[in-house]
Amino acid sequence: MRIALAQVLASTDPDANLDLVRRHTADAADQGAELVVFPEATMCSFARPRADAAEPFDGPWASAVRAVAREHNLTVVVGMFTTTDSPQVHNTLLVTGNTEARYDKLHLFDALGYAESRQIRAGERPVTFDLGGHRFGLATCYDVRFPNLFAHLARAGADAILVPSSWAPGDEKLHQWRTLVTARAMDATTYVVAVDQAVPPASDTGPSPTGIGHSLVVGPTGTVLLELGDQPALAVVDLDLDAVADVRRRLPVLQNARAL
Repeated sequence: MRIALAQVLASTDPDANLDLVRRHTADAADQGAELVVFPEATMCSFARPRADAAEPFDGPWASAVRAVAREHNLTVVVGMFTTTDSPQVHNTLLVTGNTEARYDKLHLFDALGYAESRQIRAGERPVTFDLGGHRFGLATCYDVRFPNLFAHLARAGADAILVPSSWAPGDEKLHQWRTLVTARAMDATTYVVAVDQAVPPASDTGPSPTGIGHSLVVGPTGTVLLELGDQPALAVVDLDLDAVADVRRRLPVLQNARAL
């Protein structure tokens, strides 16, 4: 399957960010992609209060993304914020196009002096979706630090796990990003497609998570198949998702794992 990684730099303007989605989806379709993955918080960067931008899952922003996916006949995965029955909102992944799914981020980034839970309500369940005869798992940013989630998604049949992110910069964060994405692919013997926000201009950096770029595709044995730089970019990669079953036969770590 040909998958596109759209490493964008989202602003605090959902309409401008929707234009990014339109442009990169069109480019991905022109390059023959069946699936295009955008970062976490593509709808609106973390520099703006989440509730100010949040909309219902069937609201105008998500509906516009659905129309873009239909126009180009591919599937889009994109990060947005969705309303709840409280001042908190969900950090949501919208999957739309040739299939439809929703994932609300399970693990909130309450770490390193930041508290995502002040504005975000955690999701309640892992999510997979089927596309092109294969199953995909969903995770968001901080989720990558929790190997049990990736093993769960793999046991649910995921051949690839998509990880839209807005990875906060800092000391050793690039090393941690590369290591965690690679480790999760090996833990789950699955492809991991991790798409981060690009690095903002120095004048725009601040206490909110932004991005470090370096979107990654890692194979089920830990081979890095693609790594982008730190600037906005669109890249496509062809993944042999049928190869996952053979890797798991030869390296049955999911079967060999013992409950402790």
